[in-house]
Amino acid sequence: MKLNLNIQPLSTWITSGKEPLVIAGPCSAETEDQLVATAHLLAKTGKITALRAGIWKPRTRPGEFEGIGSIGLEWLKRAKEETGLPTAVEVATAKHVEEALAAGVDILWVGARSTANPFTVQEIADALKGTDVPVMVKNPVNPDLSLWIGALERINNAGITKLAAIHRGFSSYGNTTFRNDPMWDLAISLKTQVPELPIINDPSHITGNRDLIGYIAQKAFDLDMQGVMIESHIDPSVAWTDAKQQVTPAALSDLIDNLTLRKAEVKSSAVNDKLAELRGKIDKIDDLIIQKVAERMTIAEQIGKYKKDNNITILQVNRWEEILKKTTDYGKALKLDAEFTEKLLELVHTESIRRQGIILNEGQDKVEEKLTHA
Repeated sequence: MKLNLNIQPLSTWITSGKEPLVIAGPCSAETEDQLVATAHLLAKTGKITALRAGIWKPRTRPGEFEGIGSIGLEWLKRAKEETGLPTAVEVATAKHVEEALAAGVDILWVGARSTANPFTVQEIADALKGTDVPVMVKNPVNPDLSLWIGALERINNAGITKLAAIHRGFSSYGNTTFRNDPMWDLAISLKTQVPELPIINDPSHITGNRDLIGYIAQKAFDLDMQGVMIESHIDPSVAWTDAKQQVTPAALSDLIDNLTLRKAEVKSSAVNDKLAELRGKIDKIDDLIIQKVAERMTIAEQIGKYKKDNNITILQVNRWEEILKKTTDYGKALKLDAEFTEKLLELVHTESIRRQGIILNEGQDKVEEKLTHA
């Protein structure tokens, strides 16, 4: 289902002409010299669209560095005056919005922790009413697409039409390769529902590791995201926050040079004709897949009736484990990713169980209805 948001094209509020779009700067504004010096080095590359800096930092535990505060806005203002770079900061309260706008900040963003709280987002949205400032909304910490969309809707309902989303990954339990799991499918779902919404990728927060930033940035552009937000510090080794995920301006310049930018569409008729031919083949295979799944479900229902007649349980773990091993092994032989095959099987198996459950419990709904009204 597509959403109807009133959004201006990205090109109407970021007009640097640079490609790709890169918003960069330190995780935290630490000192005036650190921020201004970093800004000058970034501007010197000629590849930066806007300067970002954390002024207020929401921290997990008290006692950690929570940002330099309002004085940092003056430093950001100086950096803008000296480099000409537009500026961007995170806001988490109505007071942050008021102070940032008063200091002439060009772009605001709502952080992941704020997005997760509709009350906080609404407070920010109310403070934005009557303004025309661009606002970017990070995905919530937890993988909840509805929360992300809800935050975008609240900001849009406040009259903000210069709107974008930031994909920064989602928290996951345990040790993983990334600091935050990209969960690309959620970002793709958002883009599908709101095709006109620009999505900016944040590879710094996804990876938590400067060595992987280029990899994630490339994948983001391959998925037709409109830009990246990357943390850059004049000397990451002494950064007060998130040192491991920040890069020097020089390293960022090299990273940008090594990105390959692709287009969502091309004008070449030969290329489009070939794509149409290949997509036609995929469409036919997709039709066959759906037909075969439907056939499988019909057989699953027949099995359900047989189980009911013979008082056999729906779930038989040994049978499921047998199917899982046999099919994943077969998938590997056909060069299919084992995790993909397992997820696909789980979806099919869950639907089969659901259908068999309906058959085994025919009439149960009437019993439950009687109990409800007893």
